[in-house]
Amino acid sequence: MKLAAKQLEHVSRLVLKALGCKEKEAIIVSRHLVEANLRGHHSHGVGILPFYVDSVRNDTLRPNQAARLVRDAGAILQFSGERGFGQRVAREAVDAAIWRVRETGVALLTVRNAHHMGRIGCYGEQLANAGLVGLFFVNVTDFPNPMVAPFGGMAGRFGGNPICIAFPGTDKHPAFILDFATSRVSYGKTRVAYHAGKHFDEPVMQDHAGHPTHDPRVMWEEPQGTLRPIAHHKGGGLLAATEFLAGLLSGGGTIQPERPRQGGILNQMTAFVVDPAQTGSLPWLQAEYDAMTEYIKSTPTPEGSEPVQMAGEPEARRRAEHLASGIEFSDNEWNAIRTAALEAGVMAHQLDEVQELA
Repeated sequence: MKLAAKQLEHVSRLVLKALGCKEKEAIIVSRHLVEANLRGHHSHGVGILPFYVDSVRNDTLRPNQAARLVRDAGAILQFSGERGFGQRVAREAVDAAIWRVRETGVALLTVRNAHHMGRIGCYGEQLANAGLVGLFFVNVTDFPNPMVAPFGGMAGRFGGNPICIAFPGTDKHPAFILDFATSRVSYGKTRVAYHAGKHFDEPVMQDHAGHPTHDPRVMWEEPQGTLRPIAHHKGGGLLAATEFLAGLLSGGGTIQPERPRQGGILNQMTAFVVDPAQTGSLPWLQAEYDAMTEYIKSTPTPEGSEPVQMAGEPEARRRAEHLASGIEFSDNEWNAIRTAALEAGVMAHQLDEVQELA
């Protein structure tokens, strides 16, 4: 099934409002989810709504919670999410950092105890659009079974622990938005592949006995396997570094077993924000950014290969394609969304009207 972005946003807003979200929050979260779909990150898109419905039912997600400021120390801003929608909480916290860094030049921003923040690249874009540089580290707590194994290990000890680095663009070149999980794929991508009955091109997971595999069933059927880290020992180091930076500096904690796990998702985030205009000549910075970008992209590529792309460009291309042709869902994925919507209280005829337009 293919749906247009506006149809997807309509469905997600119906579900979110049925869960109790006020209009403004429903708009923020639904747009964030659909943007993830548009950019090809379906793992963080509308397909996660069934988990949100379960989370509200289990009281691990609480609608209409704003980012609560817990510490203001000049260049340090710390917030708590109170188990609210991470898309709203993180957006509000980043907005506060944007205002603060105009005064301080650099800011340390932390957020603790926010429900799933979604695609972290969204907050990198938020900073880049404001002309700022950002470096984000995010860990996962509250999840019942850690799903990413350390390098050389068989049992899960981490969440996907994403990192995002954002640098503002210029009139010539778009912003640099590097956003990646420190596992080989995100857990959500295994959900999308599992629903679609597809395998990965590479053995990004391992089964319960530690054997590498392409088959996402090991993440969704018993006995459960684990995701593997990127880049071997280097990725294993990044997993742990992100856990410490996000969990400790935010005050939200790590996924170590003494912390309670209620079966939901809590994200802790630590971000370093810099106003490049306060580090030197902005025209020089922009000219150097353009020159280096062009130098990188000028490298020859093997015959038949695509030209080199900068971080953020593949997502921008997919966004344009999906806006033009729609966003595709497997039958299993859409049925899971539909079932969750009905459980949340959305009327069947409202969903049928959307499907009739598809």
